[in-house]
This record gives sequence, structure tokens and C-alpha cells, in this order.
Amino acid sequence: MTSTEFLDWRSVETAENLVALFEERAKQHPDRLLIADASIRMTWGDMASALRGFSAKYADRIQDKDVAIFMRNSASCLTAYLGVLFSGGRVALFNAAMPKESGARLMADLKPALIIADHVLDFAPDAAIIDAGDVKAWMDAKATAQNQCGSGDGPSTYFFSGGTTGIPKRILYSHQQILAAGARMQCGWPLHEGEIFLPIAPFSHIYGYLAGVCLPLQCGGGSIVPDGFHPAAVLDQIEGEKVTVLGGGPPAIYQALMADPKLDQRDISSLRVCLGGGASFPLEVHRRWKELTGLTIYEGYGMTEMAPISVNTAISGNRPGTVGKPMPETFVEIVDLDGGHRVLPTGEAGEIRIKGPHMMRGYCNNESETALVLRDGWVYTGDIGVLDEDGFLTITDRKKDMILHKGFNVFPREVEEAVFSHPAVTGVSVVGAPDERAGEVVVAYVTVADGNELTEDALRDACSQYLVGYKMPGRIDFLDKLPLTPAGKVDRMALRQRARESAH
Repeated sequence: MTSTEFLDWRSVETAENLVALFEERAKQHPDRLLIADASIRMTWGDMASALRGFSAKYADRIQDKDVAIFMRNSASCLTAYLGVLFSGGRVALFNAAMPKESGARLMADLKPALIIADHVLDFAPDAAIIDAGDVKAWMDAKATAQNQCGSGDGPSTYFFSGGTTGIPKRILYSHQQILAAGARMQCGWPLHEGEIFLPIAPFSHIYGYLAGVCLPLQCGGGSIVPDGFHPAAVLDQIEGEKVTVLGGGPPAIYQALMADPKLDQRDISSLRVCLGGGASFPLEVHRRWKELTGLTIYEGYGMTEMAPISVNTAISGNRPGTVGKPMPETFVEIVDLDGGHRVLPTGEAGEIRIKGPHMMRGYCNNESETALVLRDGWVYTGDIGVLDEDGFLTITDRKKDMILHKGFNVFPREVEEAVFSHPAVTGVSVVGAPDERAGEVVVAYVTVADGNELTEDALRDACSQYLVGYKMPGRIDFLDKLPLTPAGKVDRMALRQRARESAH
């Protein structure tokens, strides 16, 4: 396969906005499959009709306003997202399983004109519940609404990052930034016309959004959305729907698929591209996947503040153990850990700083956090890495205390606050422990007031009011006391060592 067979990723950036890109494709192939889930299959023409129906219902309420979406990956979710943009609104994408307290806090900050969900929300009982029935009704409405989506530097979509403290920070992408990010995603994982995707990461996650929303729209393709991640069912869909691009993600996805006892009996010959990212891939995972399937995992690196940053590609080269080379017009430097101003020579480890046309411009309404991360025109990632003589980037460590669990950022402070919500807890420190499947697991070391009989189940129930599933402690260890440094602070280094030893 030669590079001349791939679509030109540069053409994506010439579009006015993502909706205009969709409309152009919908005119070219209205009868081609766009998205299918357990409830509905939609062609490109179906979606065009649904967007007009959605806009007829909601445009007057949401034009030039913020709209929050709490939905799992589905045709309804994609319709709601594109529908808000089509209607001239701004979208804030949230994890569908948002706990009550966190959801209430985020809604108080955003103050959206409309909240859309696929289930009843404890913190927003008036949210509009959208399902496949609504989508079908909009498809049949024969509405005549026109695209009112903004363009250029106009606001498009909010994503959420933990920043350096773990408290969710809102990042606003413009329409041009969305197109620039999508274009570089396509450059990293080159596409043919009409690819069939199987997205796994949630659309609310920057990786899941780029891989599951942008890439299919950009190549005129279709998406087969699994009902949760069940390895056998996913393999069934790859076979039955002739999937060509596996959304993949962190190593755990590939390890689970390789654990299927009937993998060698599957016909997955349609599969062409396997995306990898969100956590470092052990070399053994690369080797085994290639051995079992004949396919290569192309691993990349990105963050909510800018994605993608670097990718191993079929064109520029693939070096397992690295996260590839920087994307076009994307600059990566390794700088000293003290001040972050001195660029280090090739092969020397330091903090990774980045910049490019799709980088964030700051955290909304948070100047102090922005100042920590965005300095002198660079995003300081908090990751430690090395650039080799050929330009391949290797992530060696993290400067922050962040835990990377199944491709998601988990920040100790947020988990610690949730643990402290139980009145019997007197102390807590949260660290990460290495895990072959998840990258890291969340470990909570907890002390309890004398005379209290606190169980793991009771503590997890308390945490569930504040944390989504991937942030929940995978292990809870009760201690008589937390280790302290000579300065009287909790000795996280000692706890990390203890967690590593327990993991082994």
C-alpha cells in the first residue's frame, strides 16, 4: 500500500467547520452507512435529515449558547453533538456516568442553556432525554432548517482535563482547532475513502472524539458502535460489519481481545488500521498482537490540551516502545525540570513541552491553572521523555502525580476528596500501582478513626457519589497511620514503593 492511495489529510483544514464537511460528504453519498448501534442504523442522508429536525426543535433555545451532553457513544449521541453545532450552539461533552456531586458542580460553572442525556440525571432532572425514537422522528420531520454552525476562531466544543490539580478544567476548542486536530489525527493514521470504524473510547474523551467522530466524518466512512466493550461481541462486529479501523486505545483493549480463546478462528481480514494510545504499550503487547493477527498497532501520544502530538505511522515510520514522531507543524522539545527554559540535547530526559495549531489557549475562567501549564507559548505537559536522533519520542515518566488508568487521567487529589467524604476517614493518600492491562490502578491508603469498622464496600459506596468508574480505587488498603516525611507531609514515594511491591 502506498501513501498515494490515502486521502489527503490537508484538505480537512480547508473546510468551514465540521458540519460543513459533513454536509459536503452527505451530498456525495447520502445512502452510505454513517453510524449503527444496537437501536438504529443511519445513513449520511438520514443524519442530514435528523440535523434539520433537531434544529427545528432546539435552535431558538440554543443558538450562541452552551449545551451540555451526557451520553454514551451512540447514533443518538452523534446526532445530538452535530445537531447542536448545526443549530449554532456550543457543545460541552461529558462522561455519561457523571456522579451527582461532580455533575452539579460542573453545571453550576457552565450554566448551559440545555442539558441533553440518554438517561435521567440526578443532578439535572429537567435534562432532555434523547433516544433512537427521537432521532427517527427528526429524520421523518422533513424540516428545512439550515446550517448555522460557526467557523474559524468561533467557539465549537468544550473538553475537560484534570490540569495539574485533578479538578476538571474546561478547554474550549474553536472550529479551526477542531479541524486542525482532526487533520493531524488523519495524518497520523492515514485513511482510505469510506473506512468502517469501531470506536471504543467515549466521544467525550479527546482521543475518543478524534478517533470516533472526526475521522469517520473526514473520510466519508461509517461507525459500528459496540454496546459496551465485550471482547467477543467486538470481534463479532469486526467480522460481521467488515470493520477496517479499530478504535483501540490503551493496551488493555488489545490484551482483552487477545485473551479471547477463539481469536485464531475469527475472520478479521478486513481490519487494516489499529490505533493505540492513552497508556504506554509494553513491547510484548505489540509483539503478540502482530503474531496473532498480522497487524501493527500504531501508537501515538496526545492530551486534552493538544492532540495528537506524535504518532507512529505507516508513512513516517513505526518504532515500538516510542510514541512516534511529532505531527506536522507540531513542535516538541525536551526541557530541564527546574525552570523549563533550557532545551536539552538529544537523548537526555526532561519535561516535554509542545505547541502547534491545535493547542489549547487556556483553561476557561482559570488564570492560575493556565499560567502553570501554558508558558511562553508552550504547553508544559508534565510528562518526562526523550527524543532520539531520528525524532522519535519516548515517554519515560511523569512529573505529575497523575495516574494513567486505561487511558484516562486520574488525579489523586480528586480521589482523596471523595474518600474523605466518608465521616470515618481520618487520612488518605492515593497513588498508582503498575498493572499490565490498565497501565496503572488507583490505590488508596486510608486511616480510620478509632472505634470505627469501615469496610471497603462502604467506602466505595461513598466514593461512587463523586467519582466516575475509572477513577474509583482499584485497591483500598487500611493502615494504622500514613508514612510521613521529615517535614510532616505524607510520604508518597514510600506509598508508591509499597504499591509497586504489592502489585508484583
